[in-house]
Amino acid sequence: MPKRRRLTRRQVLVAAAPALAAAPLARLALGEAAAASPAGHAGMPMGPMGPMGPMGHAAMIGAEVPAPGRPNELDALLYPPKVLAHKPGRTREYTLVASDRQIEVAKGVFFSGWTYNGTAPGPVIRATEDDLLRVTLVNAGSHPHTIHFHGIHPANMDGVFEIVEPGASYTYEFPARPYGMQLYHCHSTPLKKHIAKGLYGAFIIDPPKPRAPAQELVMLLAGFDTDGDGANNFYSVNGPAFYYAKYPIRVRRSETVRIYLANLTEFDLINSFHLHGEFFRYYPTGSTDHFEYTDTVMLCQGQRGIIEIDFHNTGRFMFHAHQSEFTELGWMGFFDVVA
Repeated sequence: MPKRRRLTRRQVLVAAAPALAAAPLARLALGEAAAASPAGHAGMPMGPMGPMGPMGHAAMIGAEVPAPGRPNELDALLYPPKVLAHKPGRTREYTLVASDRQIEVAKGVFFSGWTYNGTAPGPVIRATEDDLLRVTLVNAGSHPHTIHFHGIHPANMDGVFEIVEPGASYTYEFPARPYGMQLYHCHSTPLKKHIAKGLYGAFIIDPPKPRAPAQELVMLLAGFDTDGDGANNFYSVNGPAFYYAKYPIRVRRSETVRIYLANLTEFDLINSFHLHGEFFRYYPTGSTDHFEYTDTVMLCQGQRGIIEIDFHNTGRFMFHAHQSEFTELGWMGFFDVVA
């Protein structure tokens, strides 16, 4: 396993300065080999966290991006399970195993996370309204955990008093409602620590009348406090920093892109989503037909909604937080729009 590094927020921000000033701190984030030359790879200038395109480009993209992970590694978090037709009383079953795990949140930077099924965020849970949802939590970690679902359910299924101790399990069972983009997360105390450590995920409830066909994606916004000072050092969507800049998301111009979007960022009051070169329909919580037509949405923690995009043009279009600091610390990516 690569040597673990603990970067303060200040160190990472300084690394976003011009190349000569950034080189010593870039070595911390990327390793000596990647930062040995201020020119980067093949004479390319150094960007916020490493080599980037020709001078003047405001973003990194492709193979040179210093993001951890392999192609398609986050597909299970990006692409939700298939929607099922409305069938009241059908049972949808899931098992979530809470465990402690070292997560590579940025290139060469490891974080002591708490996870559901080994990832932060955890797996996407999906049901259709009026399905009976049955979710078993197995606590294989070192701390007490729960699952709190946003939505409507009985008090004893709320994940507040039903503390699951290490080695124990608990089954949550309730009808899935109301339809929309919901969430789940741990509600053990200290609450901020359990969420910041990675215990959260998307919970999609589909309406009885199916939405129109679309290319469906899930994006959960979060941050990682790698030095334990109560401030995030890296920001991301679905896990590792810069991942979708290194591996752009391919979509088709001819079909609507539907994004189930939520903010689980701890320590910062707001996060945001901004799309370049296009506007989209934003449905708050995804529970009505009312939408805002915009290119930017701001989200408090726990706030969520559904975005629908009908791209007018092909090409690579950037998406990122409209807090520039968050962008430079990992929360950025690209859609590769094809005909």
